[in-house]
Amino acid sequence: MSPSVSPNPLPRLVIASRESALAMWQAEHIRDRLRALYPQTQVSILGMTTQGDQILDVSLSKIGGKGLFVKELETALEDGRADLAVHSLKDVPMVLPEGFVLAAIGEREDPHDAFVSNEHENLAALPAGSVVGTSSLRRESQLRARFPHLVIEPLRGNVQTRLRKLDEGQYAAIILAAAGLKRLGLSARIRAIISSQDSLPAVGQGALGIECRADRTDVVAMLKPLHHADTAACVLAERAMSRALNGSCQVPLGGFAEVNAGQLHMRGFVASPDGRLMMRAESLGGIADPEALGKRIADELLAQGAGRILASLNG
Repeated sequence: MSPSVSPNPLPRLVIASRESALAMWQAEHIRDRLRALYPQTQVSILGMTTQGDQILDVSLSKIGGKGLFVKELETALEDGRADLAVHSLKDVPMVLPEGFVLAAIGEREDPHDAFVSNEHENLAALPAGSVVGTSSLRRESQLRARFPHLVIEPLRGNVQTRLRKLDEGQYAAIILAAAGLKRLGLSARIRAIISSQDSLPAVGQGALGIECRADRTDVVAMLKPLHHADTAACVLAERAMSRALNGSCQVPLGGFAEVNAGQLHMRGFVASPDGRLMMRAESLGGIADPEALGKRIADELLAQGAGRILASLNG
C-alpha cells in the first residue's frame, strides 16, 4: 500500500450529496476514487435535497446564497448519517461552521465559464437585445460591462433545466460553468469557452471540496490521497480574497489563481451589479502561502474603493 494511503481504512464510508445530476456525478467520482484506494471499504452515497434545490423561483442572492446547498449535508455529517460531503467548491461558504474542515480539495476541471447557444457562436455574435441567462451576479456584472447591448435575465435550476429553458427559446444564450457540462458529458453543448479576460471565474470554480467533521481524523486520513496540492493553493488564495471582502452571492466578485513557473498568479475583481463600476487587481505570490496572496488582492481592491460597493450591497 502506498505510504500516502491511510493504513487503517474504515470498513464503511457514507458520502452526503445533493441529488442533482452534477452533484451525484461528483459524489460518484469521489466514491469510485475511494473504492479504488480502499477496496475493503464499503462506500455509499446518501442523496439529499437541500433548501437551495427546492427554491427555484428566486435568485440565490435574495434567499441566502449558495450556503443553502451545503447546510443539510453538514447536518448529516453532524448527526452521523454521513462521514463526508462532496461539494462544488464554489458553493462552499468562505467560513465553514465551527467543527467542520475541508479535508481534501480535488484536482480542478476547466475553471472557465461556457457560452451555450443554439444559434450563435459566441458572446460577440449576439445581436443587440439578445436575452442571456445566468444565475450569477459575477457573470452578470462582467457581461453588462463588456456587452451593454445584451439583456441579462436570471436563470435557476440544475444544468438540465437550464439547457431545457434555452432549447425552449426563453434565452438566446446561457452562461454555465464549463466544468459542470464537461463532467456530465455535455461538452458538445459548449459553443465557446469564455476567456477569463471576458469572464473571470468564480472563487473555487471547477474544483471539488470534500468536507467532514474536524474531529473525524480517521476520515481526514483516508481523504488525504485525494488532495491536489496545486489546485488547493489556487483555491485557498481565491477563498482568502473572497473572505477578506465578505464575498457572497450578493456581491459580484471573481477571483482566479493559476500556478505558473512555481508561482501563483492571481486576478480578482469587485463590481457593481450593473457593471458600471469595476475594480481589478492582480499579483504574484508563493505557493507556500496562498492566503497571503489572496489577502493582498483584496487589499488592492479595497484601496481602489471596492469597500463602497461592498457596503452598498451588504447594506
